[in-house]
Amino acid sequence: MNATLLWIIAAIVVIIGIVQLLQGQIIFGIVLIVVGCLIGPGGVSIFNKRA
Repeated sequence: MNATLLWIIAAIVVIIGIVQLLQGQIIFGIVLIVVGCLIGPGGVSIFNKRA
């Protein structure tokens, strides 16, 4: 359940980042995409190692 929630949050953050890129906010969009990638696979691997 926890991993699924992290993936959903990561997907939302990446989608918002892509929208920001299309609106012309390049830096903020890139930051959101990177954060989304860290939350998704990175967050899942961090929580799985601790469990």
